[in-house]
Amino acid sequence: MSTPSIFPSDWPVSGPVDLSTHDLPHASATTEWWYVNAHLTAADGRALSLFAAFFRIVNGKRADGSPEYAHSLTWALSDVAKGEYLARSFVDANAPAIGLERIKQGHGARDERLNRAVSEVLRAGRVPLPDRFFPGPVQVATDRLALDYGGLRFEKVKPGEYRLVLGSAEGPRSPLGAELTFALKKPPIRHGDDGVVRGVHGEDMFYVFVPRCEVKGAVTIDGARVEVSGQGWYDHEFGAPPPDRQPGKKKQSDLGVVAWNWVSAQLDDGSDVSVYDLVHSQTKESQGRWAVVIAADGTSRSFRDFTLAPRGQWRSVRTFECYPTSFLLEIPGAALSLTVDAEFSDQELVTVISKPAFWEGRCRVKGTREGKAVQGPGFVERSGFFTAETLDGFFKSVGEAVRESVKEVYPLDLTLAHAQKLVAAPGRESVLDGVDMQQLSRTLIAPVREITDRGGKAWRSYAALACCDVVLGDSRKFAEWLAFPEFMHVGSLIVDDVQDKSDVRRGGPTAHLKYGEALAINAGTAAYFMGERMLRRSLVPDAIKLELYDLYFEALREGHAGQAIDLDGLEAFVPAALAGGDVASLEQRVLAIHRLKTAAPASALARMGALVGGGTKVQVEAVGRYFDALGLAFQIVDDVLNLRGFKGELKQTGEDITHGKVTLPVARALGHLDEVDRRRLWVLVSMRSSDPAIVGEAIGLIEKCGALDGCLAEARKLVEDAWVALTPLVEDSLAKVMLRAFGWYVLERHY
Repeated sequence: MSTPSIFPSDWPVSGPVDLSTHDLPHASATTEWWYVNAHLTAADGRALSLFAAFFRIVNGKRADGSPEYAHSLTWALSDVAKGEYLARSFVDANAPAIGLERIKQGHGARDERLNRAVSEVLRAGRVPLPDRFFPGPVQVATDRLALDYGGLRFEKVKPGEYRLVLGSAEGPRSPLGAELTFALKKPPIRHGDDGVVRGVHGEDMFYVFVPRCEVKGAVTIDGARVEVSGQGWYDHEFGAPPPDRQPGKKKQSDLGVVAWNWVSAQLDDGSDVSVYDLVHSQTKESQGRWAVVIAADGTSRSFRDFTLAPRGQWRSVRTFECYPTSFLLEIPGAALSLTVDAEFSDQELVTVISKPAFWEGRCRVKGTREGKAVQGPGFVERSGFFTAETLDGFFKSVGEAVRESVKEVYPLDLTLAHAQKLVAAPGRESVLDGVDMQQLSRTLIAPVREITDRGGKAWRSYAALACCDVVLGDSRKFAEWLAFPEFMHVGSLIVDDVQDKSDVRRGGPTAHLKYGEALAINAGTAAYFMGERMLRRSLVPDAIKLELYDLYFEALREGHAGQAIDLDGLEAFVPAALAGGDVASLEQRVLAIHRLKTAAPASALARMGALVGGGTKVQVEAVGRYFDALGLAFQIVDDVLNLRGFKGELKQTGEDITHGKVTLPVARALGHLDEVDRRRLWVLVSMRSSDPAIVGEAIGLIEKCGALDGCLAEARKLVEDAWVALTPLVEDSLAKVMLRAFGWYVLERHY
C-alpha cells in the first residue's frame, strides 16, 4: 500500500524509507519525536537498560508566520540488579507560559484545584519537580539530524550511526548520564498502516523504526562512569492533525486523548517484535493496533490479528496509578507466543508533562516463535490509562492502596509465621506455641479488617508519604507506611464507637455490635501497636527511628487526651457563654478537641514523613504545622457540613444537634446571637431531639448569624497561613502541587 496523497508532501513515498531525508525534522509536523532504547551490559557485568525520547511540538506561530516550537525530553535508566529506576524529565524555559495557556484553554487537569495549584507554580515562572528546565538553549538543525536540547543531544554522525549524549542537571547529589553510539544493523521498518498510525491527540502520524542497533559507549551512575555495550532500538514519528477535508474523519477535538500499550522485543534468534495497541482513554474504543515481526535478515511482516493481554498489577505510591507487571502476546499469523514480564515493578516515570506519569521500563521476554524457544530483553511503555484524574479519584486510589496494605499486614488467613511477626519479638517466637491461628484471626484481626475493608478517608495515610516526597525524599522506601496510619485511626474508631455507643461505622454495623464490646476494645487497642512494628522495620538510622517513635506515641497520647475531653463534653462551659461572657474560651475548647483528636495525629504523621525524607528541622516543623492546620480545617468543615448537609446524605443533616454536641458553629453562634436567640439555641441543642422541626430551627439560628460562614473563613485562614509559611521552605514539585491542591480539597469538600 502506498502512502495516500492526502498526507503531507514531505512524508515518505512508497518503498524503503530514506533516513537521509526522514531522520530530519519535518516541516509539516506539528508533533514529532525521536526515540531510542538500549539494553546494555556494563564492564562490571551489570545489566542496564535505557530509553530517551526527544519531543518537538508546534506551540504557535511567530509574527512572521513561522512555527514556534515547544521541546521536552524524558529519559530513564533501569539498573536490573538493584531494581532501581533513575528518571529525568526536561522542558523548555517557556514551558510555564505554555502550561498556563493550556490550562486557560481547558487542556489542563480535570480537577480545577489541581489546575490552580499548578498555575501558582507556573505563574512564578517555574515548573514543578521532577520536571526541570533544559540546562541551556534548544537548537534543532533542519538540514541534518542534530538535536541539541540544552546540551542533551541526539545526532547522526554519519550514515547509519547516531550519537546520544545525556546528562543530569541537578548537581553532584546524584549525577547521571550516558554517551552512546547506535549503529544500525537492520533497515528502517514502517509501522501501522504502511507507516500511518494514530497520535496521542488523534493526529495522523508516520512511524518508522529500526529494530536493532549495535550500541557502545558509557553511562554514569552515582558519579561513576562505566563502559557498556549492547543492542538498541530507534523510533521516529512525525505528523499533524487530520485535515478537515478527509472524508469520514472526525475532527481532532472529537478524537480525545489516546492511551496505549507499546512493546519492543529483541529475541535471541535474531528476530525483533514491535507491537502497539491504542485505545481512546475515555471510551476505550480502539484507535488502531498493529504488530510487526522482523526476521533476522531484516524482512518484516505486519499483523492486526493479535492479543496483548495485561496480567498482574503494581500500584505506585507516588501517583497511586496501577500498571500491569506482565503481558501475554500472541500473534497467531507469526506462530509467536511471548510472555513479557517487568524486570522489576517500579519503572514509573513521574512527570507533569504526561499528567502525572507513565510506565516505561525493561522487561524479560520469553516464549516460542515458529515452534522454537526464544527469549530476549524488551521494553514496555504504558501511558494514558489514568484512573485518578481528579482529587476524588486520586483519594479513591489511595484508599484502595491503603486497604491492600492493611490486608498484607493483617491477613484474615493468618499463618503462624505471620502471627509471629505481628506479635512476638525476634528469638521469642515460641510465645505463640499452642495458639490456634483461626481463633487469633477471628478475635484480633477480623474486628479491625471489618472496619478497614469498608474504606474511609485515606488522607492520613497519604500525609506521611506525601511529606516524604515534598522535602525531596523517596516515599517508595516507605510504602508499608500506608497501613500504619489506618491502624492508628481505625483502632481509635473501634474504641470510640464503644464509648459513644454508636451503631454504624463506615456504612455498616460497628465492630462491637458484631464481635462484642470486649473483643472490639481489645482489637482496637492492639491496632495501635502495629505502627511500632512497621516503624521498627524502617530502614533508617537509629537516631531517626527514635524520633519516629517519639512522634508516633506523641500522636497517640494527644489523641487519647482529646477523646477524654470529648467524652466528658463541653456543656459545663456553656453557661458562661450564654451570659454573654466567655465565648472565646468555649471556641478554644472546641478547637482543642479537634487539634488533639485529628490535627495532632495528622501533624505527627506529616513530620514523620518529612523526617525520613531528609527534611531539615525547619522543613519538618513547617510541614507539621501545615497538616495541623489541615486537620483543624477538616474538622471545622465537618462541623459545618453536619449542619448544611453532606453530599449524598453521607451523614444525617443536623446529627450534632440531635446529639446535643457543642461544635464550633454552635459555640460561635452563641457569641453572635442576641440573648434571646442565644438562649433559644441552647434550649434546642439541649433537647437532643431528632425532630426535623427542632433541628431545623437550631440550624436556622446558627446560619442566620453568619456562624457557619465564619467557621469556613477561619478554616481557610488556618490553611492559607500555614501554606504561606511552608511554601518558601520546600522546592516546587509534583508532591508540593498535590499538597496545595489537597488543602483546597479539605476546605471545599461537600462530604
